[in-house]
Amino acid sequence: MTEARPQLSFEFFPPRNEAAQASFRAARARLAALAPEYMSVTFGAGGSTRGRTRDTVLEIQQTTSIPAAPHISCMAEDENSLLELLNGYQAAGIERLVALRGDRPSGGGSGIFDYAVDLVRFIREQTGDLFHLEVAGYPEHHPESKSPSLDLEHLKAKVAAGADGIITQYFFNVDAYFRFVEEARAIGIDVPIVPGIMPITNYSRLARFSRMCGAEIPLWIAKRLEVWEADGDTESIRAFGEDTIAALCQKLIDAGVPGLHFYTLNRARPTLALCQRLGWPVDASGVT
Repeated sequence: MTEARPQLSFEFFPPRNEAAQASFRAARARLAALAPEYMSVTFGAGGSTRGRTRDTVLEIQQTTSIPAAPHISCMAEDENSLLELLNGYQAAGIERLVALRGDRPSGGGSGIFDYAVDLVRFIREQTGDLFHLEVAGYPEHHPESKSPSLDLEHLKAKVAAGADGIITQYFFNVDAYFRFVEEARAIGIDVPIVPGIMPITNYSRLARFSRMCGAEIPLWIAKRLEVWEADGDTESIRAFGEDTIAALCQKLIDAGVPGLHFYTLNRARPTLALCQRLGWPVDASGVT
């Protein structure tokens, strides 16, 4: 494994209670030692975690040396509430946002904008170049897209509206990412496209996430994980997951990707173990 290291970023979700808060803070502290470019915080379906997202972002910004990057969603209640949120982030020194359409509430409904491009355009109209804006890209497919080509056109529109960079949905087929970047460049998308990385630690949860977001779990991975999970063999899942995702990351690094964005699920150990496998100086011992 190489010792060269691309820029790293880590994604967290806002903790629900005091126990989860303690776990998040411990993970954040351990991962902060890797000096990531930023730490992002998700925004729940329908804006359900708006307050907790804001509090988590401000805690990162105020208590660490790592820049925080809140997710901003189309599911905000109205333009005034969105402007209030943006103004609050500006006052707190936030410089990067992740602009997404966001998940609709389970009972249906919609937000103030239908698409992320409208949100990007609104943020630029209201705040100019104040924020660095990241948007989402889907190397395999968006679960609601009609075709890969239309999905790329939507991505191009987000960049034209003012997006500075793209973070991809996670994937396990590295060729899907390479093809996605090639096709994006071919239609004039020239901003950095950072691959999203999902550690493998639990098959049922991974399968559920993947169904929701349109990420394919290759059969050769799924069948092994199914058997080990049925047997309660968490150690085999852990070892196989580290082998598989470390190899994926190495291929991406060798190809010169601009960064790696880890979906941490508020746990430090899986990400630290991968970084250790990639040859970077970290201590993953005794970490959950």
